[in-house]
Amino acid sequence: MKIAISLPTMPAPGTKPMDVVRIARHVEQLGLESVWVADLQTGDGSVPSLEAMTTVAAIAGATERIGLGFGTLVLPLRPVPLLAAQLATLQHLSGDRLLLGVGIGGFPGTPFWQALGVPGRERGRRTDEALRVLPRLLAGEPTTVDGVELTQLPAATMPPVLIGGNSDAAIRRTVAHGDGWMPSLISPELLATRVPLLGRPLPVTVGGHMFVGSGSAVAARRAEFVRLLVDLHGLPEAEASRVPMPGESASAIADHFAAYEAAGADRVGVGPHADTEDEFLRHCDLIAGAMR
Repeated sequence: MKIAISLPTMPAPGTKPMDVVRIARHVEQLGLESVWVADLQTGDGSVPSLEAMTTVAAIAGATERIGLGFGTLVLPLRPVPLLAAQLATLQHLSGDRLLLGVGIGGFPGTPFWQALGVPGRERGRRTDEALRVLPRLLAGEPTTVDGVELTQLPAATMPPVLIGGNSDAAIRRTVAHGDGWMPSLISPELLATRVPLLGRPLPVTVGGHMFVGSGSAVAARRAEFVRLLVDLHGLPEAEASRVPMPGESASAIADHFAAYEAAGADRVGVGPHADTEDEFLRHCDLIAGAMR
């Protein structure tokens, strides 16, 4: 089982972003497999977020071995030729450490989507088209994009493509274009029923949130998160209550990871909830210790 850390790139409104470069270096020293960066730009002022591509570039320059994951990169928002050039550059500068989690993106009605002029109804088509041409562009082969033939050099290694999303459409896209599936906010019990739908053995990376410790404050944060899953994401309450990863002890963490492995996952990406940078680092220590 590979264990990854989802970095805290979305600070609470009115607070300064945590030093994710420092955190990534710490995670590398702990010996964990990879760090992951979300791609969530809304432009409405209520959800601050560091931009994913530049964040990964900064981490690549500050680390040596750890995998660098996008969890997940919103393909419809990014011009494909520019995206190919950025990915190729990151592969060269990082020593082929990218893990390309991709998705169609959420919240297409937000100001960020509107300002870029990307219609939400075209998300699936744009994603599929990007996945079709990216391997050829990174390979340095002549490729037609929107009626224009171009060849981008220097060629680079195409990173593994992990298709994000829990839906049937995401599973179909994984089978058609992906090197692996990347569901999130899913319990081990539900994961076990979805993995067989892939139809063939494929790597599965699960992303989720963890509330470390015990007591009333942690329980309240966990309950608030469950309510968000129900109200915003439409999960049934019974399933939503099983989504937060237990973090009250190293043994509880290890047991939960084992449950994901038994359900078909080979990597778990953990986003531990923390109010401060030092608290986040301590949570990473506990997660790493649980796997020893």
